[in-house]
Amino acid sequence: MKTAISIPDDLFDEADALVKRMKTSRSELYSRAVREFVARHSPDRVTEQLDSLYAEDLKPDEFVVEASRSALERSEW
Repeated sequence: MKTAISIPDDLFDEADALVKRMKTSRSELYSRAVREFVARHSPDRVTEQLDSLYAEDLKPDEFVVEASRSALERSEW
């Protein structure tokens, strides 16, 4: 989708310099920035993703279980 926005000149200049350093396009930079901003302000989305992950029937890796048990046995509580 195409859109037009207005931003302060100094911010535009900083963004343009970043685009050159990253060797990407303005569109990609602005898309990534908005995506990150939306993600930071959408705590429900994070919760949904975590709920989805925990809902999976994950079986523990036996090596990890044994390594954890061994580490706990050697540690002082």
